[in-house]
Amino acid sequence: MLYATSADGTRIAFDQVGHGTPVVIVGGAFSTADAGVPLADALKAAGFQAVTVDRRARGESSDTSPYSPQREVEDLTAVLNAVGGEAAVLGHSSGAMLALLAAAEGAPISHLFLSEPPFLFGEREPAADLPDRLQSLVDADNPTEAVTTFQREGIGLPEPMIEQIRTSPFFPALLPLAQSAVYDARLSQAVSTPTAAMAEVSVPVTILRGTTTYPVIMDATEKLAKRMPHAVLVTVPESHDHSPDPSGTVREIRRRIPVQ
Repeated sequence: MLYATSADGTRIAFDQVGHGTPVVIVGGAFSTADAGVPLADALKAAGFQAVTVDRRARGESSDTSPYSPQREVEDLTAVLNAVGGEAAVLGHSSGAMLALLAAAEGAPISHLFLSEPPFLFGEREPAADLPDRLQSLVDADNPTEAVTTFQREGIGLPEPMIEQIRTSPFFPALLPLAQSAVYDARLSQAVSTPTAAMAEVSVPVTILRGTTTYPVIMDATEKLAKRMPHAVLVTVPESHDHSPDPSGTVREIRRRIPVQ
């Protein structure tokens, strides 16, 4: 792993594979740089340099209090500067929300690919005190309840799915990411409805979604495309269940960014 130092001193871990035009992958809730490896490998095979990132409080990255979405913007900016000063960014889920916010804040982004961003536009919003309750659970050393509460209230997963995840072999790997769930809840709350600056970013924007995904995502991408008339909404047939397919996603990137 390589490291970039954010404005507040937080070390942000990232990895690079391949050569060519850089594409920075920003994951969503409970994701680390490892989750971006399949996309990174597909980007490398297509002639790009792929950059996977551990957002703050995840994986090999550190953390600095207090949290704010602007600090995550600074984190992403530090990574962009470390990989050459400008890059395309592929953000998935809450990572897409962060990427769009970063572009609006002036981060050196050349092209935005927003994969299934869960903007709610003021509808079905989680309780306003959710981030504070999640933080209290983390502070009380109860990451299990923090993770499941975020899944239930922040994401809206049904109880059978939450229980299936809780009893799965990979659930323990989610527990060290409980603090990051607090941050995702705060980020999502802050930009649930994109600001005017976010809707008017000057860089090219491609909104990506799967053919079969959650209804809330279908609604979010339709509304975002209407709010951003210069953006292109693309359906990736291979992507499903809020999971971007590497080959299909990279195909759409190659259509919009020349390979060097």
